[in-house]
Amino acid sequence: NSEDVRCKCICPPYKDHSGHIYNKNVSQKDCDCLHVVEPMPVPGPDVEAYCLRCECKYEERSSVTIKVNNSILLL
Repeated sequence: NSEDVRCKCICPPYKDHSGHIYNKNVSQKDCDCLHVVEPMPVPGPDVEAYCLRCECKYEERSSVTIKVNNSILLL
């Protein structure tokens, strides 16, 4: 597959939980904390507050382009 898509959520530390980066292959409309952060590190009452701190971005990239560029850099 030459096209890679993913949702990347960067979640900063929250209470006694350290920060974490989550990646998951989901559609652009599902690119949010509730669909990407698994397992959810906080109990139910804290989920909303935790997710509000996370920054989620939908990313598309071309694996072929990355491989070609890396090959050129190695020359």
